[in-house]
This record gives sequence, structure tokens and C-alpha cells, in this order.
Amino acid sequence: MGRKRKHSDDQIIHKLREAEVGLAQGRTVKDVCRQFEVTEQTYYRWRKEFGGLQVDQAKRLRDLERENGRLKKIVSEQALDISILREAASGNF
Repeated sequence: MGRKRKHSDDQIIHKLREAEVGLAQGRTVKDVCRQFEVTEQTYYRWRKEFGGLQVDQAKRLRDLERENGRLKKIVSEQALDISILREAASGNF
């Protein structure tokens, strides 16, 4: 499983909006990151992932990512089952 997230999607989007205001007022990315207690790398990752998203869109994105992972697991399990059945049907077991 992944790491436990320190910030929720709502918090991230809110902080990105605040950062945009701070940057528009002439603050540096470094200052904004210090205010939010995150690294610049985290800020840029958040901006890449959540930039321009509304809160409801971010929630939908997370739901779709979770569903996609679940479906990928099902497909891999089915592929394994098919492989086992083919090998058993060919008599090479």
C-alpha cells in the first residue's frame, strides 16, 4: 500500500489556491512552501497533480484511480487463471 497522506485533497487544493495568491503578491515559491511546511518538490508535485482542479474533481479523480487499481487486479488474476487452465488443458503439468 502507499504511504499515509499527511494532507487531504481538499487541504492541498486550498493550499495551492493560497500559494497562487501569495505568488501573485510577489512572494517566492520558497516562502510559500515554508508557510505551508512542505518542500518545493511537494509543491510542484501538488501543482502538477491538482493544479486547476476543483475539490469535487479531485475526489472524482481519486475514486477513478482506486477503481482503476481494482480493475487492474481483477484482470491480472483472470490472466493468471487463464494461463493455469491452458497449461492444464495441454497436459504439461
